[in-house]
Amino acid sequence: MLKRFLKERAAWLFFFLFAELMLLFIGYLDPSLPFSSMAYIALLLFIAFLVFLAIRYQRETAFFQDVDKWHPTTEIHSLKKAGAPFEKIVQEALEKQREHFIVTTEEKRQLLEEEKDDMLSWIHEIKTPLTAMKLMIEKIPDDKWKGDMMFEWLRIDHLLDQKLHQKRMTVIENDLYIEKLTLEPVIFEEIKNLRSWCIQKGIGFDVDLEVTEVLSDAKWLRFIIRQILTNAVKYTDNGEISIRSHRYDSLVHLEISDHGPGIEARDLKRIFEKGFTSTEEHDRAMATGMGLYLAKKAADALKMQILVSSVPGEGSTFTLRFAKENDLLRMTGV
Repeated sequence: MLKRFLKERAAWLFFFLFAELMLLFIGYLDPSLPFSSMAYIALLLFIAFLVFLAIRYQRETAFFQDVDKWHPTTEIHSLKKAGAPFEKIVQEALEKQREHFIVTTEEKRQLLEEEKDDMLSWIHEIKTPLTAMKLMIEKIPDDKWKGDMMFEWLRIDHLLDQKLHQKRMTVIENDLYIEKLTLEPVIFEEIKNLRSWCIQKGIGFDVDLEVTEVLSDAKWLRFIIRQILTNAVKYTDNGEISIRSHRYDSLVHLEISDHGPGIEARDLKRIFEKGFTSTEEHDRAMATGMGLYLAKKAADALKMQILVSSVPGEGSTFTLRFAKENDLLRMTGV
């Protein structure tokens, strides 16, 4: 700050030094003025100027030092009160900018809320004709034609479901209801929704639940399992998907294993990134790069972990490690 202060006052400093030199120069040229006396006066003025400069530095930089350390995320009122006229100009400008920012942010927040509400409303409305369409597809007598139509219907339903939960994700903390859940109906409901696709691809399920109850949120746990199961079905052909639950280190683990192509080692750390699909195959059906990303965000909100292990060419295993019950209860304020 001292360097900035001297740079700001450079013109004044040069003027004072010029006046000092002029005083000495006059004393040197005029024999009637003792040079020693002029030099003494110049020295006293220089000392007085240094004292004056030190005092002004303390007074003039206190406010600006505070501004320099001030972070835009903190309140403007946390700054020291401006005293000098120029300091007041700066403080008033910051206040005006803050007020403008608050008004603009609120307007944009309202627009985003309206857009989100419109999107959620549209998704709920589109679900009605989708349900009717599903009933119509189930009546098609040609199994192959029905299977193809049901696959496309599932794609639409899956994408709408992702978009619905993506919009809700911003307020997921307010949307959680932690309760004791029985795993079997949750898992079998999701398997049932994928039944026609599984039949088409010749996929079966082997479910063995050692632990049958968990503490979680039903809606968001279903969503997480749905994303993992959809991925498993997507990448499996004529195979079996196994679902196991057990307790390890006092934590409940739910494992979903498939016998698909597996995940390359270089992709394992990136599969939960937004928009990431694969470095191998970019043309897989229903690959949006959003499912696992949203599942991970939902799991984080539920203090769960999603662990992945995979052997290329043999398959992948996704493990849901549930949080300790005490942690969930503390989160809900129980």
